[in-house]
Amino acid sequence: MITETDEVREALADAAARWPGLTPPDLLRLLVAEGHAALRASVDAERDAVSQTAGALTGVFAAGELQALREEWPA
Repeated sequence: MITETDEVREALADAAARWPGLTPPDLLRLLVAEGHAALRASVDAERDAVSQTAGALTGVFAAGELQALREEWPA
């Protein structure tokens, strides 16, 4: 069950404009499907970005530099 808040009401109105003639439950199903697809695409894009840049800074920092920085930080 979903409470019809102002945000939900607005989302349903936008969905009804895009998919006219559908019932509110059908619109909600489409909104969930669209949101899920967008979420998956976003996660996939983030993973791709990490994969493409992984190792890009290898060799930039000298050996032991991280430990030296950590020793400067307060405990």
